[in-house]
Formats: sequence, C-alpha cells, structure tokens
Amino acid sequence: MTTTDDVLYERQARLCQVLADPKRLKLLDALRDRERSVGELAEALGLTYPNISQHLGIMRDAGIVATRRDGTTIFYRLAYPQIAEACDLVHQVLRAQLADAAALAHG
Repeated sequence: MTTTDDVLYERQARLCQVLADPKRLKLLDALRDRERSVGELAEALGLTYPNISQHLGIMRDAGIVATRRDGTTIFYRLAYPQIAEACDLVHQVLRAQLADAAALAHG
C-alpha cells in the first residue's frame, strides 16, 4: 500500500467515526434535500439548539457539512451530497440483514 492509501483509510475511519452517531445520521438525512439553519434542524429533529450545534460542529470539522451565513443566521448543507448516497447503501445492507434474520427466525 502507498502512503496515499494509508491517508485515505485514516480519513475513511474518521468519517465513519463521525457518522457513528444516530443524531448525526438524522442531521445528514435532514440536510439531504436542502440547506437549513440550526433552528430549523432543532425543530425538525426535536433536539436542543446547543445539541444540534455541537453535532454540526463535529460534522463541519470532518468536512461533511458546509456553511453559509445570511446576516446572523448560519445555514448548513451537505458538503458532498454523495455522503447521503453512501448512507443509503448502508441502509440497504442493513435492511437486507434484517430481512435475512427474520427469515431465519421464521424459517
């Protein structure tokens, strides 16, 4: 393996670590179609403003979300929409695993 491969694996591990939180996955899903403010996200997900801000900060540091300021309001969006597609693939695998487990339990 090359040094580039090592760097990519390290970054992939960091990205997976950031996404290993259900609240962050919900945030990612809420941002899949459009940018939103912290207030909009807090209301949509039923979480507190400080909690949303903390998670968005972690996601921003990992390069998952990008920001845009309009006056005093900061809007968040997915920095790379492909991340939502990657999460969709993981969802498909998990649904298949659940279906297989259910089939084994009844079969």
